[in-house]
Amino acid sequence: MRPTDRTLETLAVAAGEEPFRTGSEAGDVTSPLHLSSTFALPGLDSEMSLDDVDPDAGEFVYSRLSNPTRHALEKRLAALEGGEHAMAFSSGTAAIFTTALAVVEPGDHLVAFDDLYAGTRRLLEEVFATRLDVDVSFVDATETENVAAAITDETAFVWMETPTNPGIELCDIAAIAEIADGADATFGVDNTFASSYFQRPLELGADVVAHSTTKYLNGHSDSVGGAVVTDDDALAERLEFLQQVGVGDALSPFDSYLVLRGLKTLHLRMRQHERNAMAIAEFLDDHDRVSAVHYPGLESHPQHDLACEQMDGFGGILSFELEGDIDDAAAFLESLEVFTLAVSVGGVESLIELPAGMTHEPLSEEEREELGITETLIRVSVGVEGTKDLIADLDRGFDAVRRRSAVADGD
Repeated sequence: MRPTDRTLETLAVAAGEEPFRTGSEAGDVTSPLHLSSTFALPGLDSEMSLDDVDPDAGEFVYSRLSNPTRHALEKRLAALEGGEHAMAFSSGTAAIFTTALAVVEPGDHLVAFDDLYAGTRRLLEEVFATRLDVDVSFVDATETENVAAAITDETAFVWMETPTNPGIELCDIAAIAEIADGADATFGVDNTFASSYFQRPLELGADVVAHSTTKYLNGHSDSVGGAVVTDDDALAERLEFLQQVGVGDALSPFDSYLVLRGLKTLHLRMRQHERNAMAIAEFLDDHDRVSAVHYPGLESHPQHDLACEQMDGFGGILSFELEGDIDDAAAFLESLEVFTLAVSVGGVESLIELPAGMTHEPLSEEEREELGITETLIRVSVGVEGTKDLIADLDRGFDAVRRRSAVADGD
């Protein structure tokens, strides 16, 4: 449970920001942007050490170690996920890398969902497996027994992403938490696609949760960052050391300020994202040019019941299979006017992309085929624009495909 009786909506607006305790005597309602790289000390104390510095008491030394703006953000992130500790990083990849680095050692085994964001999969394969001598197993975690079967005596870390990118697949967080606990393995969940508003893995038994704050938490496509939240004091200590000293990849004050700003409207944005995504999923599900729609809000989704159990909503991201070939996909995507052809997700604007040629292009063709990432699988990050405008834009795309087909058929 969250360490407060306040609702998530209130925490999103106010957690971590208390007038007169945000580093300014002016009583700022919002945390000031503290750009200073270093902070004046009250005096030379021979007994003072960096371990004694308490940001909660307004004590700061150096911004890589702690910064008032970032500290306010970290307090809010912890509150939203229901955790005790939060660390903000320079990117989502940095957050995941640091988390894994804090948990595994050479010779350890790591179990991960096979349908991961391509950047995370490459990180595990090319850094941890290849350079750090960590044995990595990728499994279809939609079936919990596959996770259990992959566990060995050397398993130290279980890493899941739910919903996944781009298959929008789910795994049973509570069930996998029990498996990891029985194996004495740390269990981590990338919660980026759901956001803290729709899903809180710590409440379901996860040991650590990661986010790309670039996405829904910031929500405005103007900041790159990441975050990790945990209740585990020992793990938090290792993570803080790596964030501040071992790797030194803390989030900048300016990006911290932007994410703090963005979080104030998280609950409002997520409601509209979901409302639009559901309408679009239903529209696509009935379309004769679409062979499959992947969205957990649809009853046809294989993990729809699980989504209803462990999520408070279905999110704003979906993917669908367009009937045709890659040239049809190109015609569809390049004709859109409201949707922007771009990577990333979670902004207020609607984005659309072709994973096989964009976000997941680094994977081999065999890997993409194994994961169901075809040349006509399209991922949609549904924004907060007017629903009818978004559907009309998709109609524009389908019209472009029809025109292309007519020309190809000689009509």
